[in-house]
Amino acid sequence: MTGRQPGLSRAPAGAGTGLAALAYLAVLAGGAFLGLAVVAAGDLEGALGAVDPYMLRVARFTLWQAALSTLLSVIPALFVARAFFRHPRFPGRRFAIRLFALPLAIPALVAALGVLALYGRAGIAAPALAWLSGDSWSGIFGLSGILLAHVFFNLPLATRLFLEALDAVPDDRWRLASQLSMGARPTFRIVEWPALRAATPGIAALVFMLCATSFTVVLTLGGGPRATTMEVAIYQALRFDFDPARAVALTALQVTLTALIVVAIARLGAPFAQETNITISPRRYLAPGWLETLLNAVTLSAAIAFVAGPIAATVIAGLSADLARLAGDPAVHRAVATSLVLSFLSGLVALALSFALVRSRQRLEAARQGGAPGLVERLSDNGASLILVVPAVVIGAGWFILLHYFVNVFAVAPVMVVAVNAAMALPFAMRALRPAHDAAAARHDRLAASLAVTGFARLRLIDWPALRGPALTAFAFAMALSLGDLGVIALFGSDSVQTLPYLLLARLGSYRTADAAGLALILATMCLTLIFAAERMKGKAG
Repeated sequence: MTGRQPGLSRAPAGAGTGLAALAYLAVLAGGAFLGLAVVAAGDLEGALGAVDPYMLRVARFTLWQAALSTLLSVIPALFVARAFFRHPRFPGRRFAIRLFALPLAIPALVAALGVLALYGRAGIAAPALAWLSGDSWSGIFGLSGILLAHVFFNLPLATRLFLEALDAVPDDRWRLASQLSMGARPTFRIVEWPALRAATPGIAALVFMLCATSFTVVLTLGGGPRATTMEVAIYQALRFDFDPARAVALTALQVTLTALIVVAIARLGAPFAQETNITISPRRYLAPGWLETLLNAVTLSAAIAFVAGPIAATVIAGLSADLARLAGDPAVHRAVATSLVLSFLSGLVALALSFALVRSRQRLEAARQGGAPGLVERLSDNGASLILVVPAVVIGAGWFILLHYFVNVFAVAPVMVVAVNAAMALPFAMRALRPAHDAAAARHDRLAASLAVTGFARLRLIDWPALRGPALTAFAFAMALSLGDLGVIALFGSDSVQTLPYLLLARLGSYRTADAAGLALILATMCLTLIFAAERMKGKAG
């Protein structure tokens, strides 16, 4: 105890809530694997027999579409990011930056319907596409639709990450390049490309993981057995065929693949949880020539049109629906109310877990006085990201199998939706909360110790004023992510428990496309309202 600062001698006590949060994550993941293990032990021959040519074909397609999606997202993002970076000021730039944040905030189901509304057989662009192809336009179901939707999501994300890499280049390099009157090519080769090249493997690995674990996009736009990924196959094995042995085999393969990708991401240095905003610091040392300016203008225009197209199509299709009738539909009322309640509870649980883990890590770090971090501290720091190794559909599948032995699985849908969605939102919530919490602890620990203020009294009187903005931001992000999620409710949903995404998918499945478009607009508006509120609170807090 000798040498510890006042008020830090009891710091390890702060690990209690962190241990509880880690236990929550362990039970959530462990219960899923227990359900899978029970089936595997009871029907090992069936699980092994499920490894057939169909499963191998699904695995190949999963990897193939993820690889293509990564190439089509990352390579154009290099040029788009550089074009943004080389022109820190131009008319409409602020709008373009905000537009590039929208795909990261829109639910995957809404984006998939936007792509369908634009490029589908009866989409807005169908006549032009039919004229270009010289034949009737057959639509985009299958691989083409999956690729379009994935690029819509991941091109802005990769652009944002490349911009961060360029923004990290020291100012003196730009200043020296300007003093030496370097043109665009030598500046790219000597200054920009080393930063972009170093960031490319990690960004590509992250995008690959997002595409390999994509569920909603493939479920909506896959178009049949030939365009099915492992997560969709798991869902089909449980909901349509109720073949637990096949689900176990698919899940084992999916978890193995995801774990390998996550290890690659960790080694390559890409972050797991991403924010939805794009930050670009203006450079004063860049002077693009007229030809480069023209090429960059074409690049940015094409990228902006590509991102804006599905968003505009979503709005147009949604406004064309009978919104007044949908607003008076009792099923819509129940779905909206259910979505709001479950997402609100998910946000609260995610916020509580985030605070527990962040507080535990900070207290343990303060208590060890510079020594090597222990296991609990490391898990408090990285445990939330480890949950991403097991996709939501896999967790849902394991619990679906386990619970069906004891209860009606559809009756526990609300509990499972809240539990899993809160865990999946945890890395995002921690990223929003941790910097403010650590800064507040550094400022207030001595004061709180001298006043003997601890526990809830300290949180309410001392820390909460500094944490209110980041905490509300974390809560809003977690609630928005849960509000638009389809993964867990797709397994556990029923006529008695329907969220808005579940109802939307049901209307789409019954070919009520106008209703689906209207519901997509309502869902997108709700999610974007939460995201913009979170950004506003984050801006005020900063």
